[in-house]
Formats: sequence, structure tokens, C-alpha cells
Amino acid sequence: MKRPTIADIARQAGVSKGAVSYALNGQPGVSAATRARILAIAGEIGWRPNSAARALNGAKADTVGLALCRPARVLAVEPFFMELVSGIEGELSARSCALMLQVVADHDAEMAVYRRWWGEARVDGAILVDLHFADARVREMESLGMPAVVLGHPSEAGALVPVWSDDGAAVRETVAHLAALGHRRVARVAGLPELVHTALRDRAFDHACAELGLACADTVTVHTDYTGEEGARATRRLLSAPRRPTAVLYDNDIMAVAGLSAAREMRLDVPDDLSIVAWDDSALSRVVRPPLTALSRDIAAYGAHAARRLLALIAGEHVTGYEDRAPHLTPRASTAPPPRP
Repeated sequence: MKRPTIADIARQAGVSKGAVSYALNGQPGVSAATRARILAIAGEIGWRPNSAARALNGAKADTVGLALCRPARVLAVEPFFMELVSGIEGELSARSCALMLQVVADHDAEMAVYRRWWGEARVDGAILVDLHFADARVREMESLGMPAVVLGHPSEAGALVPVWSDDGAAVRETVAHLAALGHRRVARVAGLPELVHTALRDRAFDHACAELGLACADTVTVHTDYTGEEGARATRRLLSAPRRPTAVLYDNDIMAVAGLSAAREMRLDVPDDLSIVAWDDSALSRVVRPPLTALSRDIAAYGAHAARRLLALIAGEHVTGYEDRAPHLTPRASTAPPPRP
């Protein structure tokens, strides 16, 4: 079927195309009755504005962009990003705004996407994720002048509007919980070391262990790429050490579930031989057996906060950063006192 056009509306309404344009764009030049008739006909025949034509006229695209520098296979099983996107989409759809999502191989490709989207007026703004230290994307976004919100700590967000949470507080709460159970050998299977939030968690973990008197030799952090395969491999390596940890904190629930399986392969019981804590607390953490103690947060709300602030930026409002609630520990059956020597 042919897309309905302004000419179709003009023909049915018995007016000129100029009159239709005035009516559809809310401009003076037609009577109230004619405007109402034109709008009714447009609705009946399913007319929608042409995005390319609107871009040429400087109109908003009613779309925001999100480019993700992660392998597509990881995103397919990563609950965090699925929940984050659902929160962004929920906020955007309520404002009749769309999300343009693209997976990219690296940051150069990511910025090429943003430059193209912005230059072609495909998006009105963007959301940056996975903030790095001295992140070149921040500087380039600033130079583009594109409204942008960054999910990351304000210390590295530059002039962009940050949305973040205190991951350090969550790490300290977890280490304190494990120490209170009696654990002295605690390990952490972390994400990518170049990410700002990973480094902040690393620092908080080291400080919390030191404050609680846990020996450096018995507390270790292993960095991975967030996949289940790497999580399992890191777990096997930790549990094969002469003084293996009695508790492990994972940076996402995919790695935690993989770690649970690896421990069972090595004939270790959870939680009798090993306690496990997962970050993010998706449904995956709750349906495995035993259900995982987890750091819980409302990821969808996190995405909605970012989308809300981006829409305000696009509307020309003054927008400041937003600190979301820190993740909190939800104890379940995967943590218990360590085995007796």
C-alpha cells in the first residue's frame, strides 16, 4: 500500500496542500473547523509525518540513540542491559519517543554511529554507557553539542549529565556481611578493568577488606569480560588455589550462576563449602538452587532516570546529575558461615 500523503488529505478535504500543512503543523491560516476536518481525515487514512522531511525542516526526530559496545551474544543473555533498555523504553514510549539501538565493535565505531545519527538528524540525543577513565567519547559528545546523559560516575562525565549510584557502598555492605558470617578469605570476580565502575568497586573492595582486618593474601580480585565462560574459568582458578576463598562476590549474575556450576563441578557445596554473592539480582539469581544472595537494585528505574533527564535536556531545560539509590544486599541461601578448618 502507498504511504498516505498530504496530497491525499488535501484531496479528501477539498483544500490546498498548503492548508493541510498549516493544519498539521498547528500554524495559523485555516479555520478551526477546517483544521479539525483535516486532522480527522489524517487520522482516518493513517497519515504520519515523514521523518526525513521533518529533519530537513529542523523538526525533532522524537528518537534517542543508544550504541552498545558489547558482543551481541553477551547482550542476548545479560539481564542488566535487558532491564536497562526496558526502563529507557518505558519512559520514552510514554512520551511518544523511540529508542534507536545499535551494537558496535568498539568506541570508534560507537562514535561514528553517533556522529552519523546526529548529522542526519535521526536522533535528538543519546545515552552513553560503560564509562571509561578519560573517556574520549565524553569529549567528542561535548564537541558535537548533542544532548547526552552518561550512566557513570560524575568524576569522569565531563560536561555531560551523569546518572549513577554508589557502588562502593554496596561493596562495603557485602564484605561486612561476609565478614560477620566469619569469612576471612574473600574473592571477587569482577568485570572489565578499564570501566570506571569496575575500578571504583575494586577500590571499595580493597578498602573494606583492609578495614575489617582481612589479610591481603586472602582477598583477591580477578577481572573478566562479564561472560559466563570467563566467570566459570575465574572460579575454577580461584577454587584450585592452595588457600581457596570461602566466599566470592561476582560483578553480575551471569558469572555468579556460572561460578555456582563450576563449584559443583569441583564437588563443592554452596553454601556449606563456598558462599556466593551476585550483583544486580535479576530473576536468574532467584530461580537457581540455592537462590543467590544478591546486590539488588531497580535497573529499569535506573534506565528511566537516564531517559527522563535526556528528554528534559532535549526540551532545553536545565538538568543536573542524579544519584540513584545504591544497590542493597538481599541475603538468600547461597551465603552461610564458612566451613570449619
